Amino acid sequence: MFRSLRLYNYRIWFIGALVSNIGGWMQSTAQDWVVLTQLTDNDATAMGVTMALQFGPPLLLVSVTGWVADRFERRKLLMVTQSTMMLLAVGAGVLLLTDVMTLPLMFCFAAAFGVVNAFDSPARQAFVTDVVARENAANAIALNAASFNSARLIGPAVGGVLIVLVGTGWVFLINAATFLAMLVALVAMHRDELVPRLRSAGAARLADGFRYVAGRRDLVIVFVMMFLLGAFGMNFPIFASTMALEFGQEADGYGLLSSILAIGSLVGALLAARRDRARLRLVVLGAGGFGVASLISAAMPLYGLYAAMLVFVGLSTSTMMATANGYVQTTTDPALRGRVMALYMAVMMGSTPIGAPIAGWVASAYGPRTAIVLGAAAGLLACAIGIAWTLTSGRVHRDPDHRFRLAVDETVPVRTVRG
Repeated sequence: MFRSLRLYNYRIWFIGALVSNIGGWMQSTAQDWVVLTQLTDNDATAMGVTMALQFGPPLLLVSVTGWVADRFERRKLLMVTQSTMMLLAVGAGVLLLTDVMTLPLMFCFAAAFGVVNAFDSPARQAFVTDVVARENAANAIALNAASFNSARLIGPAVGGVLIVLVGTGWVFLINAATFLAMLVALVAMHRDELVPRLRSAGAARLADGFRYVAGRRDLVIVFVMMFLLGAFGMNFPIFASTMALEFGQEADGYGLLSSILAIGSLVGALLAARRDRARLRLVVLGAGGFGVASLISAAMPLYGLYAAMLVFVGLSTSTMMATANGYVQTTTDPALRGRVMALYMAVMMGSTPIGAPIAGWVASAYGPRTAIVLGAAAGLLACAIGIAWTLTSGRVHRDPDHRFRLAVDETVPVRTVRG
């Protein structure tokens, strides 16, 4: 399960990412709470707009960000993006502490974070395969998901408590300090131990990532499923914060819900790390599990029961996301991995500007439970699409060793796009 941690470069990358991600989740909790309770009067629609501004740039800039991730040295690129986000966190924290922050200014900061993150995410995702060899790639990607979800377990709970104790502005400044952990890790890496990678020819090949994905029907299905979940299902900040208010909770109660969600997410990521490779069937099963668990959570009458169901929501979500990420990375042509991952992140994050405002409006107009049901329906639809494609793709056949058992052949030919 932890074999990639034997490598020095991956070990310090893992630690740096864990510390930075904890700070990121603390800031995310503070930002959501500021918009919902300080800058508006419990307006979930404004919260959805904030999420849309933050996650929209990856969709708008997808061709450029993917090309940059393939064209330039990813370690140096990450040093630039991480430093820039650190400065943005300092700026937002200072404005909050001086009571200058307004809703339009918060919208601007959310958009700025989104632009920088549009360049950071594909480079960060693809950089894992620069740190470890191909045989450890699936394990390293799953451990990355475990790091992310460990931070998600700690960050929101700590952030919620800090909001109550010292205020939201200090949470932003603390997050700025955690970026130093990632920067130190990038500087301390042994550059001669990084895995050599193929370089793309140049700007004329920007469209190769689109053509490559279009020629891989399995990737198209994965992208469609992740779009549905990203747009309508994984609006957890809206769901958890509005449900916390419905149950009469404060910021610490909201942070606790996010951390409980991360318990299941961490378990799912660790289970993914145990598997020898990422399989498409687990993406489909994860989507179905998310739909069912979300439907049940929407019906819970008590805060404790709702919180308990979030463990299963997190487990299915993490299983789906970690497996989809690993499947896309490990079956993609290495020369195009940056651009394909930029497309993947654009689908995941760029779908939020479509779904988050809708989820926020539904939560405000009809209540958070209705918004959660909408997300559950998206998960079930994604599962149905995955099942339908699997049955019609020719991958399902009768198991020769068992008369009444079907088997799924997930052997995927990986072709290289040539100009």
